[in-house]
Amino acid sequence: MTALTSLLGDDAHAESSTDVANWTGLVSPRHVVPKAKRVIFLYMAGGPSHLETFDYRPQLAKLHGQPMPESFTRGQPIAQLQGKKLTCMAPQHPFRKCGDSGIEISTAFQHLPQVADELCVVRSLKTEAINHDPAHTFMNTGTSISGRPAIGSWLLYGLGSASNNLPGFIVMTSTGGGQSQPISARQWHSGFLPGQFQGVHFNSTGDPVLYVRNPAGVTNRDQRDVIDTVTELNRQRQAITADPEIATRIRQYELAFRMQTSVPALMDLSDETQATLDMYGTKGADGTFGGNCLLARRLAERGVRFIQLYHRGWDHHGKIKNGIVQTVQHVDQGMTALLKDLRQRGLLDDTLVIWGGEFGRTPMAQGDGRDHHMKGFSMWMAGGGIKGGTTYGSTDELGYNAAENIVEIHDLHATMQHLLGINHEQLTYRYRGRDFRLTDVAGHVVDPILS
Repeated sequence: MTALTSLLGDDAHAESSTDVANWTGLVSPRHVVPKAKRVIFLYMAGGPSHLETFDYRPQLAKLHGQPMPESFTRGQPIAQLQGKKLTCMAPQHPFRKCGDSGIEISTAFQHLPQVADELCVVRSLKTEAINHDPAHTFMNTGTSISGRPAIGSWLLYGLGSASNNLPGFIVMTSTGGGQSQPISARQWHSGFLPGQFQGVHFNSTGDPVLYVRNPAGVTNRDQRDVIDTVTELNRQRQAITADPEIATRIRQYELAFRMQTSVPALMDLSDETQATLDMYGTKGADGTFGGNCLLARRLAERGVRFIQLYHRGWDHHGKIKNGIVQTVQHVDQGMTALLKDLRQRGLLDDTLVIWGGEFGRTPMAQGDGRDHHMKGFSMWMAGGGIKGGTTYGSTDELGYNAAENIVEIHDLHATMQHLLGINHEQLTYRYRGRDFRLTDVAGHVVDPILS
Protein backbone atom coordinates (compact mmCIF):
# COMPACT_ATOMS: atom_id res chain seq x y z
CA MET A 1 0.00 0.00 0.00
CA THR A 2 2.88 2.36 0.78
CA ALA A 3 4.45 1.66 -2.61
CA LEU A 4 1.09 2.16 -4.38
CA THR A 5 0.54 5.47 -2.61
CA SER A 6 3.99 6.59 -3.70
CA LEU A 7 3.28 5.73 -7.33
CA LEU A 8 -0.08 7.48 -7.31
CA GLY A 9 1.52 10.46 -5.67
CA ASP A 10 4.06 10.74 -8.49
CA ASP A 11 1.30 10.78 -11.11
CA ALA A 12 -0.85 13.27 -9.24
CA HIS A 13 2.09 15.64 -8.87
CA ALA A 14 2.97 15.34 -12.55
CA GLU A 15 -0.59 16.11 -13.62
CA SER A 16 -1.12 19.00 -11.23
CA SER A 17 2.07 20.65 -12.46
CA THR A 18 0.28 21.55 -15.69
CA ASP A 19 -2.87 22.97 -14.13
CA VAL A 20 -2.27 26.56 -15.14
CA ALA A 21 -4.51 28.86 -17.11
CA ASN A 22 -2.02 29.62 -19.87
CA TRP A 23 0.52 26.84 -20.26
CA THR A 24 3.74 28.25 -21.71
CA GLY A 25 5.67 24.99 -21.83
CA LEU A 26 8.01 23.04 -19.62
CA VAL A 27 11.18 23.69 -21.65
CA SER A 28 12.04 27.28 -20.76
CA PRO A 29 14.66 28.23 -21.67
CA ARG A 30 15.13 25.83 -24.56
CA HIS A 31 17.66 23.04 -24.10
CA VAL A 32 19.37 24.01 -27.38
CA VAL A 33 19.05 26.99 -29.70
CA PRO A 34 15.87 26.34 -31.74
CA LYS A 35 15.80 26.64 -35.50
CA ALA A 36 12.07 25.96 -35.90
CA LYS A 37 9.00 27.32 -34.12
CA ARG A 38 6.39 24.98 -35.54
CA VAL A 39 5.90 21.74 -37.48
CA ILE A 40 3.67 20.94 -40.45
CA PHE A 41 3.54 17.17 -40.91
CA LEU A 42 2.16 16.15 -44.32
CA TYR A 43 1.16 12.62 -43.39
CA MET A 44 0.62 10.28 -46.35
CA ALA A 45 -1.53 7.60 -44.76
CA GLY A 46 -1.46 4.13 -46.30
CA GLY A 47 2.25 3.74 -46.98
CA PRO A 48 3.54 5.52 -50.10
CA SER A 49 5.90 3.41 -52.17
CA HIS A 50 9.45 4.72 -51.94
CA LEU A 51 10.18 2.85 -55.18
CA GLU A 52 7.76 5.00 -57.17
CA THR A 53 8.49 8.31 -55.43
CA PHE A 54 12.00 9.04 -54.10
CA ASP A 55 14.15 5.89 -54.21
CA TYR A 56 14.96 4.68 -57.72
CA ARG A 57 16.52 1.19 -57.74
CA PRO A 58 17.89 0.32 -61.22
CA GLN A 59 18.95 -3.16 -60.10
CA LEU A 60 15.34 -3.92 -59.19
CA ALA A 61 14.35 -2.88 -62.71
CA LYS A 62 16.87 -5.37 -64.14
CA LEU A 63 15.36 -8.20 -62.07
CA HIS A 64 11.75 -7.41 -62.99
CA GLY A 65 9.69 -10.60 -63.14
CA GLN A 66 12.42 -12.76 -61.64
CA PRO A 67 12.22 -14.42 -58.21
CA MET A 68 13.15 -12.17 -55.33
CA PRO A 69 16.51 -13.38 -53.97
CA GLU A 70 15.77 -15.43 -50.87
CA SER A 71 18.76 -13.89 -49.10
CA PHE A 72 16.70 -10.71 -48.68
CA THR A 73 13.45 -12.24 -47.47
CA ARG A 74 14.31 -15.45 -45.59
CA GLY A 75 12.87 -15.25 -42.08
CA GLN A 76 11.64 -11.69 -42.59
CA PRO A 77 8.14 -10.50 -41.61
CA ILE A 78 5.97 -9.84 -44.67
CA ALA A 79 2.35 -8.72 -44.47
CA GLN A 80 -0.03 -10.22 -47.05
CA LEU A 81 2.71 -11.85 -49.15
CA GLN A 82 3.84 -14.17 -46.35
CA GLY A 83 4.22 -17.72 -47.70
CA LYS A 84 3.57 -16.68 -51.32
CA LYS A 85 5.79 -16.66 -54.39
CA LEU A 86 7.91 -13.49 -54.29
CA THR A 87 8.70 -11.82 -57.60
CA CYS A 88 10.67 -8.64 -58.23
CA MET A 89 8.69 -5.70 -59.57
CA ALA A 90 10.51 -2.86 -61.34
CA PRO A 91 9.89 0.79 -60.38
CA GLN A 92 6.78 1.74 -62.31
CA HIS A 93 7.85 5.28 -63.19
CA PRO A 94 11.15 6.76 -64.39
CA PHE A 95 13.03 9.23 -62.24
CA ARG A 96 14.68 12.53 -63.18
CA LYS A 97 17.26 14.77 -61.56
CA CYS A 98 15.62 17.93 -60.23
CA GLY A 99 16.82 21.37 -59.20
CA ASP A 100 20.39 22.57 -58.98
CA SER A 101 21.02 19.80 -56.46
CA GLY A 102 20.02 17.04 -58.87
CA ILE A 103 17.78 15.19 -56.39
CA GLU A 104 16.15 12.21 -58.10
CA ILE A 105 12.35 12.41 -57.98
CA SER A 106 9.80 10.23 -59.74
CA THR A 107 8.19 11.67 -62.87
CA ALA A 108 4.84 11.04 -61.16
CA PHE A 109 5.45 14.42 -59.49
CA GLN A 110 4.87 17.34 -61.82
CA HIS A 111 5.08 20.23 -59.32
CA LEU A 112 7.44 19.10 -56.55
CA PRO A 113 10.60 19.32 -58.71
CA GLN A 114 10.13 23.12 -58.65
CA VAL A 115 11.14 23.11 -54.96
CA ALA A 116 13.63 20.24 -55.07
CA ASP A 117 16.38 22.42 -53.63
CA GLU A 118 14.32 22.96 -50.47
CA LEU A 119 14.10 19.23 -49.78
CA CYS A 120 16.20 16.81 -47.78
CA VAL A 121 15.11 13.35 -48.90
CA VAL A 122 15.84 10.66 -46.31
CA ARG A 123 15.91 7.27 -48.06
CA SER A 124 16.84 5.03 -45.15
CA LEU A 125 13.86 5.04 -42.78
CA LYS A 126 12.74 1.88 -41.05
CA THR A 127 9.94 1.22 -38.60
CA GLU A 128 8.86 -1.57 -36.24
CA ALA A 129 5.29 -2.28 -37.35
CA ILE A 130 4.11 -3.89 -40.57
CA ASN A 131 0.36 -3.19 -40.48
CA HIS A 132 -1.33 0.17 -40.76
CA ASP A 133 -2.75 0.94 -37.34
CA PRO A 134 0.27 -0.08 -35.23
CA ALA A 135 2.57 1.60 -37.77
CA HIS A 136 0.55 4.82 -37.54
CA THR A 137 0.70 4.55 -33.77
CA PHE A 138 4.47 4.04 -33.82
CA MET A 139 5.03 6.98 -36.18
CA ASN A 140 2.80 9.28 -34.15
CA THR A 141 3.67 8.27 -30.59
CA GLY A 142 7.02 6.46 -30.70
CA THR A 143 5.51 3.13 -29.68
CA SER A 144 3.02 0.66 -31.16
CA ILE A 145 1.28 0.49 -27.77
CA SER A 146 -1.98 2.43 -27.91
CA GLY A 147 -2.65 5.17 -25.39
CA ARG A 148 0.64 7.10 -25.47
CA PRO A 149 0.81 10.84 -26.27
CA ALA A 150 1.09 11.97 -29.88
CA ILE A 151 4.02 14.02 -31.18
CA GLY A 152 2.00 17.22 -31.16
CA SER A 153 0.91 16.64 -27.57
CA TRP A 154 4.54 16.22 -26.48
CA LEU A 155 5.47 19.45 -28.25
CA LEU A 156 2.62 21.37 -26.62
CA TYR A 157 3.60 19.98 -23.25
CA GLY A 158 7.22 20.98 -23.79
CA LEU A 159 6.82 24.30 -25.57
CA GLY A 160 3.27 25.51 -25.11
CA SER A 161 1.36 27.20 -27.90
CA ALA A 162 2.06 30.55 -29.50
CA SER A 163 -1.67 31.01 -30.18
CA ASN A 164 -4.19 32.16 -27.58
CA ASN A 165 -7.20 31.82 -29.87
CA LEU A 166 -6.65 28.46 -31.55
CA PRO A 167 -5.61 25.00 -30.36
CA GLY A 168 -1.87 24.44 -30.48
CA PHE A 169 -2.23 21.04 -32.17
CA ILE A 170 -4.60 20.82 -35.15
CA VAL A 171 -5.32 17.90 -37.49
CA MET A 172 -7.08 17.92 -40.89
CA THR A 173 -7.74 15.04 -43.27
CA SER A 174 -8.36 14.54 -46.98
CA THR A 175 -8.80 11.51 -49.23
CA GLY A 176 -8.36 10.52 -52.85
CA GLY A 177 -6.34 8.52 -55.33
CA GLY A 178 -6.35 5.08 -53.76
CA GLN A 179 -7.66 2.91 -50.95
CA SER A 180 -8.37 5.16 -47.97
CA GLN A 181 -7.30 3.39 -44.81
CA PRO A 182 -9.14 4.61 -41.69
CA ILE A 183 -7.36 6.86 -39.22
CA SER A 184 -8.18 6.61 -35.53
CA ALA A 185 -8.62 9.78 -33.46
CA ARG A 186 -6.21 8.32 -30.93
CA GLN A 187 -3.40 9.14 -33.38
CA TRP A 188 -3.66 12.74 -32.09
CA HIS A 189 -4.63 11.92 -28.51
CA SER A 190 -2.76 13.26 -25.48
CA GLY A 191 -2.47 9.81 -23.91
CA PHE A 192 -1.42 10.08 -20.27
CA LEU A 193 -0.64 13.80 -20.63
CA PRO A 194 -3.41 16.13 -19.42
CA GLY A 195 -6.25 16.55 -21.88
CA GLN A 196 -5.37 20.15 -22.69
CA PHE A 197 -2.53 18.84 -24.90
CA GLN A 198 -4.77 16.73 -27.14
CA GLY A 199 -4.93 17.44 -30.87
CA VAL A 200 -8.11 18.94 -32.30
CA HIS A 201 -9.53 17.62 -35.55
CA PHE A 202 -10.76 20.40 -37.85
CA ASN A 203 -13.31 19.62 -40.55
CA SER A 204 -11.98 20.54 -43.98
CA THR A 205 -15.30 21.88 -45.26
CA GLY A 206 -17.97 24.00 -43.63
CA ASP A 207 -17.35 25.00 -40.04
CA PRO A 208 -14.04 23.41 -38.95
CA VAL A 209 -15.46 22.94 -35.47
CA LEU A 210 -19.06 22.01 -34.74
CA TYR A 211 -21.18 24.63 -32.97
CA VAL A 212 -18.53 27.32 -33.42
CA ARG A 213 -21.28 29.81 -34.21
CA ASN A 214 -23.88 30.97 -31.70
CA PRO A 215 -27.45 29.67 -32.09
CA ALA A 216 -30.05 32.17 -33.25
CA GLY A 217 -30.92 34.63 -30.50
CA VAL A 218 -27.74 34.00 -28.48
CA THR A 219 -25.26 36.89 -28.31
CA ASN A 220 -21.58 36.81 -27.39
CA ARG A 221 -22.49 38.46 -24.09
CA ASP A 222 -24.95 35.63 -23.36
CA GLN A 223 -22.18 33.13 -24.12
CA ARG A 224 -19.77 35.01 -21.88
CA ASP A 225 -22.25 34.87 -18.98
CA VAL A 226 -22.67 31.11 -19.44
CA ILE A 227 -18.91 30.50 -19.63
CA ASP A 228 -18.25 32.60 -16.52
CA THR A 229 -20.96 30.80 -14.54
CA VAL A 230 -19.84 27.31 -15.56
CA THR A 231 -16.20 28.23 -14.90
CA GLU A 232 -17.01 29.39 -11.38
CA LEU A 233 -18.88 26.15 -10.66
CA ASN A 234 -15.96 24.14 -12.03
CA ARG A 235 -13.48 26.09 -9.88
CA GLN A 236 -15.52 25.42 -6.76
CA ARG A 237 -15.57 21.73 -7.62
CA GLN A 238 -11.86 21.71 -8.37
CA ALA A 239 -11.12 23.26 -4.98
CA ILE A 240 -12.69 20.16 -3.44
CA THR A 241 -11.46 17.41 -5.75
CA ALA A 242 -8.18 18.80 -7.20
CA ASP A 243 -9.10 16.95 -10.41
CA PRO A 244 -6.69 18.04 -13.20
CA GLU A 245 -9.32 17.29 -15.83
CA ILE A 246 -11.52 20.02 -14.36
CA ALA A 247 -8.69 22.51 -14.88
CA THR A 248 -8.42 21.24 -18.47
CA ARG A 249 -12.16 21.73 -18.96
CA ILE A 250 -12.01 25.30 -17.68
CA ARG A 251 -9.18 26.08 -20.10
CA GLN A 252 -10.93 24.44 -23.05
CA TYR A 253 -14.21 26.29 -22.43
CA GLU A 254 -12.29 29.56 -22.51
CA LEU A 255 -10.46 28.53 -25.67
CA ALA A 256 -13.73 27.47 -27.31
CA PHE A 257 -15.23 30.88 -26.57
CA ARG A 258 -12.27 32.65 -28.17
CA MET A 259 -12.47 30.29 -31.15
CA GLN A 260 -15.93 31.65 -31.96
CA THR A 261 -14.08 34.67 -33.29
CA SER A 262 -10.75 33.18 -34.42
CA VAL A 263 -12.12 30.23 -36.43
CA PRO A 264 -14.43 32.23 -38.72
CA ALA A 265 -11.52 34.61 -39.32
CA LEU A 266 -9.29 31.65 -40.18
CA MET A 267 -11.79 30.40 -42.75
CA ASP A 268 -12.42 33.82 -44.30
CA LEU A 269 -10.16 33.69 -47.34
CA SER A 270 -11.16 37.08 -48.71
CA ASP A 271 -7.67 38.35 -47.89
CA GLU A 272 -6.07 35.69 -50.13
CA THR A 273 -5.30 36.69 -53.71
CA GLN A 274 -6.59 34.71 -56.67
CA ALA A 275 -2.97 34.00 -57.56
CA THR A 276 -2.48 32.33 -54.18
CA LEU A 277 -5.62 30.21 -54.57
CA ASP A 278 -4.51 29.21 -58.07
CA MET A 279 -1.05 28.30 -56.79
CA TYR A 280 -2.58 25.87 -54.30
CA GLY A 281 -5.13 24.66 -56.85
CA THR A 282 -8.05 25.27 -54.51
CA LYS A 283 -11.09 27.48 -54.11
CA GLY A 284 -10.45 27.59 -50.38
CA ALA A 285 -11.77 25.39 -47.60
CA ASP A 286 -13.03 22.75 -50.04
CA GLY A 287 -11.84 19.57 -48.33
CA THR A 288 -8.95 18.99 -50.74
CA PHE A 289 -5.38 18.46 -49.66
CA GLY A 290 -4.48 21.71 -51.43
CA GLY A 291 -7.14 23.54 -49.47
CA ASN A 292 -5.82 22.04 -46.25
CA CYS A 293 -2.27 23.13 -47.18
CA LEU A 294 -3.49 26.71 -47.55
CA LEU A 295 -5.21 26.50 -44.17
CA ALA A 296 -2.00 25.04 -42.71
CA ARG A 297 -0.12 28.14 -43.81
CA ARG A 298 -2.78 30.34 -42.20
CA LEU A 299 -2.57 28.28 -39.00
CA ALA A 300 1.22 28.62 -39.00
CA GLU A 301 0.85 32.40 -39.27
CA ARG A 302 -1.47 32.31 -36.26
CA GLY A 303 0.99 30.53 -34.00
CA VAL A 304 -0.28 26.93 -34.06
CA ARG A 305 2.59 24.72 -32.89
CA PHE A 306 1.86 21.40 -34.63
CA ILE A 307 -0.25 21.01 -37.77
CA GLN A 308 -0.84 17.56 -39.20
CA LEU A 309 -2.44 17.02 -42.60
CA TYR A 310 -3.43 13.44 -43.33
CA HIS A 311 -4.06 12.37 -46.91
CA ARG A 312 -5.64 8.93 -47.00
CA GLY A 313 -5.06 7.27 -50.36
CA TRP A 314 -1.65 5.60 -50.49
CA ASP A 315 -2.48 1.93 -49.85
CA HIS A 316 -1.64 0.54 -53.29
CA HIS A 317 -1.92 -3.24 -53.02
CA GLY A 318 -2.95 -3.27 -56.68
CA LYS A 319 -2.73 -1.10 -59.79
CA ILE A 320 0.16 0.83 -58.30
CA LYS A 321 1.40 2.34 -61.57
CA ASN A 322 -1.73 4.41 -62.17
CA GLY A 323 -2.58 4.55 -58.47
CA ILE A 324 0.60 6.44 -57.60
CA VAL A 325 -0.09 9.02 -60.32
CA GLN A 326 -3.67 9.49 -59.17
CA THR A 327 -2.73 9.93 -55.52
CA VAL A 328 0.20 12.21 -56.31
CA GLN A 329 -2.16 14.44 -58.29
CA HIS A 330 -4.13 15.04 -55.08
CA VAL A 331 -1.11 16.26 -53.08
CA ASP A 332 1.59 17.43 -55.49
CA GLN A 333 0.40 20.96 -56.24
CA GLY A 334 -0.73 21.76 -52.71
CA MET A 335 2.45 20.71 -50.93
CA THR A 336 4.63 22.45 -53.54
CA ALA A 337 2.59 25.63 -53.13
CA LEU A 338 2.90 25.36 -49.35
CA LEU A 339 6.71 25.34 -49.52
CA LYS A 340 6.73 28.24 -52.00
CA ASP A 341 4.24 30.23 -49.94
CA LEU A 342 6.09 29.68 -46.67
CA ARG A 343 9.33 30.73 -48.37
CA GLN A 344 7.96 33.93 -49.89
CA ARG A 345 6.34 34.94 -46.60
CA GLY A 346 9.51 34.37 -44.60
CA LEU A 347 8.01 31.45 -42.67
CA LEU A 348 9.90 28.46 -44.08
CA ASP A 349 13.13 29.14 -42.18
CA ASP A 350 11.35 28.57 -38.86
CA THR A 351 8.74 26.03 -40.01
CA LEU A 352 9.76 22.37 -40.18
CA VAL A 353 7.80 20.58 -42.94
CA ILE A 354 7.80 16.76 -43.01
CA TRP A 355 6.34 14.50 -45.72
CA GLY A 356 5.88 10.77 -45.37
CA GLY A 357 3.73 7.85 -44.27
CA GLU A 358 3.79 5.01 -41.79
CA PHE A 359 5.96 2.68 -43.93
CA GLY A 360 6.92 1.92 -47.55
CA ARG A 361 6.05 -0.84 -50.03
CA THR A 362 7.73 -4.12 -50.96
CA PRO A 363 10.10 -4.54 -53.91
CA MET A 364 8.11 -7.72 -54.54
CA ALA A 365 4.93 -7.63 -56.60
CA GLN A 366 1.51 -8.20 -55.13
CA GLY A 367 -0.27 -8.75 -58.42
CA ASP A 368 0.20 -5.32 -60.01
CA GLY A 369 0.67 -3.64 -56.61
CA ARG A 370 3.01 -3.78 -53.62
CA ASP A 371 2.56 -5.02 -50.04
CA HIS A 372 3.37 -3.19 -46.78
CA HIS A 373 7.08 -2.79 -46.07
CA MET A 374 8.79 -1.65 -42.87
CA LYS A 375 12.48 -2.38 -43.55
CA GLY A 376 13.23 0.62 -45.74
CA PHE A 377 11.32 3.66 -47.01
CA SER A 378 11.62 7.37 -47.76
CA MET A 379 10.47 10.67 -46.32
CA TRP A 380 11.46 14.27 -46.97
CA MET A 381 11.92 17.28 -44.73
CA ALA A 382 12.26 20.98 -45.53
CA GLY A 383 12.69 24.35 -43.80
CA GLY A 384 13.21 24.80 -40.06
CA GLY A 385 16.95 24.09 -39.90
CA ILE A 386 17.03 21.32 -42.52
CA LYS A 387 19.78 21.24 -45.17
CA GLY A 388 17.90 21.62 -48.45
CA GLY A 389 18.90 20.10 -51.76
CA THR A 390 20.29 16.96 -50.17
CA THR A 391 19.67 13.25 -49.82
CA TYR A 392 20.58 11.13 -46.83
CA GLY A 393 20.93 7.39 -46.47
CA SER A 394 19.96 4.67 -48.90
CA THR A 395 18.34 1.28 -49.15
CA ASP A 396 20.08 -1.76 -50.65
CA GLU A 397 20.19 -2.35 -54.40
CA LEU A 398 16.64 -3.76 -54.43
CA GLY A 399 15.11 -1.22 -52.05
CA TYR A 400 14.40 -3.86 -49.39
CA ASN A 401 16.54 -2.92 -46.38
CA ALA A 402 17.64 0.49 -45.19
CA ALA A 403 21.36 -0.04 -45.62
CA GLU A 404 23.33 3.20 -45.29
CA ASN A 405 22.87 5.83 -42.55
CA ILE A 406 19.78 4.10 -41.19
CA VAL A 407 17.20 6.42 -39.59
CA GLU A 408 14.88 4.91 -36.99
CA ILE A 409 11.55 6.57 -36.11
CA HIS A 410 13.02 7.52 -32.73
CA ASP A 411 15.82 9.30 -34.60
CA LEU A 412 13.25 11.22 -36.62
CA HIS A 413 11.46 12.27 -33.43
CA ALA A 414 14.72 13.21 -31.70
CA THR A 415 15.73 15.37 -34.68
CA MET A 416 12.34 17.06 -34.80
CA GLN A 417 12.52 17.97 -31.12
CA HIS A 418 16.12 19.15 -31.45
CA LEU A 419 15.15 21.59 -34.20
CA LEU A 420 12.49 23.01 -31.88
CA GLY A 421 15.02 23.47 -29.08
CA ILE A 422 14.28 20.30 -27.09
CA ASN A 423 16.75 17.68 -25.91
CA HIS A 424 14.62 14.57 -26.45
CA GLU A 425 16.17 12.83 -23.44
CA GLN A 426 15.15 15.64 -21.10
CA LEU A 427 11.50 16.14 -22.04
CA THR A 428 9.84 13.49 -19.87
CA TYR A 429 6.58 12.92 -18.04
CA ARG A 430 6.25 10.78 -14.93
CA TYR A 431 3.43 8.27 -15.19
CA ARG A 432 2.82 5.19 -13.03
CA GLY A 433 6.22 5.48 -11.46
CA ARG A 434 8.22 5.80 -14.68
CA ASP A 435 9.58 8.77 -16.64
CA PHE A 436 8.26 8.49 -20.21
CA ARG A 437 9.44 10.36 -23.29
CA LEU A 438 8.53 10.39 -26.98
CA THR A 439 11.73 8.57 -27.96
CA ASP A 440 11.39 5.95 -25.19
CA VAL A 441 14.97 4.78 -24.47
CA ALA A 442 16.38 5.35 -27.96
CA GLY A 443 16.84 8.03 -30.60
CA HIS A 444 19.74 10.12 -31.93
CA VAL A 445 19.67 13.48 -33.64
CA VAL A 446 20.51 13.08 -37.34
CA ASP A 447 23.11 15.84 -37.44
CA PRO A 448 24.19 15.52 -41.12
CA ILE A 449 20.79 16.71 -42.38
CA LEU A 450 20.86 19.91 -40.27
CA SER A 451 21.84 23.23 -41.79
